[in-house]
Amino acid sequence: MIRLMLLMLVSSSAFAQYQGPAVESCRAFALRELKRQGGQPQDVVFDRDAALVIERYTRKVGNQFVSSVLTGNGAIVLSDAPSAELSFVCLLADENRAVFFSWLSRPSVSALAQCTRDATTRAKTQPCLETLLRSAEDELTQLYAQRFQEANARGEAPLAAYRKSNDEWRQYRDAECKRRRDTGESGEPAERELACMVELTRRRGQDMR
Repeated sequence: MIRLMLLMLVSSSAFAQYQGPAVESCRAFALRELKRQGGQPQDVVFDRDAALVIERYTRKVGNQFVSSVLTGNGAIVLSDAPSAELSFVCLLADENRAVFFSWLSRPSVSALAQCTRDATTRAKTQPCLETLLRSAEDELTQLYAQRFQEANARGEAPLAAYRKSNDEWRQYRDAECKRRRDTGESGEPAERELACMVELTRRRGQDMR
């Protein structure tokens, strides 16, 4: 119910990227809430990008007056571990006083960002990306096993199509990530390739759900 209410609050209109005091009010509120709930985050960061917008609301949510709603993307930075990349909704009584904060799932995240938010993982980006890739591959393997059983129950033709789809997807992923490795963009080629493999493997998992 709360999640539905939040979506209704932010659905009416979009505004230009916001850079005012509400950003720090919401960030500090989120960090306090995580620690109050027993978490041990190193930091909370908000991405200063086009997704960071504020909507003037000036109504009550329950008994709480809300003047504005800040939405955007951010991350929970953990020590010596990949960051948790998420979206968020923050309700404010005024721009200097946040009253409610909620993290929301973010379907597409940057693997490289996860491994460079914290100084410790930034110094060993490739092992961090390798860890993320193993996790994504393990999850995909479990999904493949479920879909294999479903295809097998339908007969030989669906099973053959399923296997062909998986083989061709892996060929595409490996070829695409080699292409990205050789683009000449900033950063280490091996890290670009690994980040690509993590992100495409995760996307394949989303498609298989």
